[in-house]
Amino acid sequence: MTNAAVIGAQWGDEGKGKIVDMIADSYDMIVRYQGGNNAGHTIVVGDKTYKFHLIPSGMIKGKSCVLGNGCVIDPDVLLQEIDNLGDLFNPNRFFISERAHVILEKHKVRDAQTQQKIGTTGRGIGPAYADKIAREGTTIKQAIAENKGWNNLQRYITNVHQLIHNALQQKKSILYEGAQGTMLDVDHGTYPFVTSSNATIGGVFTGTGVYTDIPRRIGVVKAYTTRVGEGPFPTEQKNETGDYLQQQGKEVGTTTGRKRRCGWLDIPQVQYACRVNGFNELALTKIDVLTGIGKIKIATGYRCEEKSIDYFPTTDILSTVQPDYIELDAWAEDISRCKAYGQLPKAARAYVQKVEELLGVPIKIISVGPERGQTIVR
Repeated sequence: MTNAAVIGAQWGDEGKGKIVDMIADSYDMIVRYQGGNNAGHTIVVGDKTYKFHLIPSGMIKGKSCVLGNGCVIDPDVLLQEIDNLGDLFNPNRFFISERAHVILEKHKVRDAQTQQKIGTTGRGIGPAYADKIAREGTTIKQAIAENKGWNNLQRYITNVHQLIHNALQQKKSILYEGAQGTMLDVDHGTYPFVTSSNATIGGVFTGTGVYTDIPRRIGVVKAYTTRVGEGPFPTEQKNETGDYLQQQGKEVGTTTGRKRRCGWLDIPQVQYACRVNGFNELALTKIDVLTGIGKIKIATGYRCEEKSIDYFPTTDILSTVQPDYIELDAWAEDISRCKAYGQLPKAARAYVQKVEELLGVPIKIISVGPERGQTIVR
């Protein structure tokens, strides 16, 4: 099995955790390369729900799980997450880069002062990264030496560069698990309404310290669009449609508990994500939420001052664009039990095919519900 990366193609909350959980069996090691506990993955297995904020969700599968140097870690949150996982946590398969930085109380205080302005999660992520860039940060290795209460994390600290290098030399396969999404990337997202790290494919290399070929690059795309916090959102529906998507999709942030803003699928935005990351396959999630919605709209282009634009613009222009839509029929049938693509209603298949056609990237995985088994592989 070759190496792979699972990366969000929108503003996060696309369902990356479920996709990682679904394909993790095929990989030896799962690596988080950026972000902190501002991320949130929810995994449903049978009647149990597991919420991950720092530890890669591959831990449920007994895989080696790694936090790279590109991550920022709140030690107290991490210790609590380890405790919450109970017997599912394997201490012999968890590793933290000695170069990863920590989130301290001062970072949370600073974050609270800017939280409303750009809609951050208030977890201290941005200030921790800011101190790192200003060369005033604290690595987890330093933090543990200075705080006895975090001594229990000492056993997990290691040279992750060497760990991953050795795994690759031994022909082991690695799955890189992205947090947030492309549009929250500090360089390529809707700046300044972004996170403070590189959530795109480039973050894999800077966030682990190892370059390797990644033949399988999976973009996770929600069948509609959501975002949390402030910032431009061209296809947002501040109406009954938006309410329907929010309620049917249970669109509440895993980390913040905030209701997500909802709107139609935005093809120009997802096309941009495909180019930035070089996606060669897509996972389309939450298509079941569109059941019974009546008519489905897909944004296929933007107009700015009544002129069509053929590129994805910066935030100032994105805030003013008007989307051009096409309209498709929805379906009324319950698709949550469909196990094969051919079992989907004709209208649902037409939706998948249209999205695939517009993006020019094959949709290999279709999620029809939150549980692991509610997934179709094409």
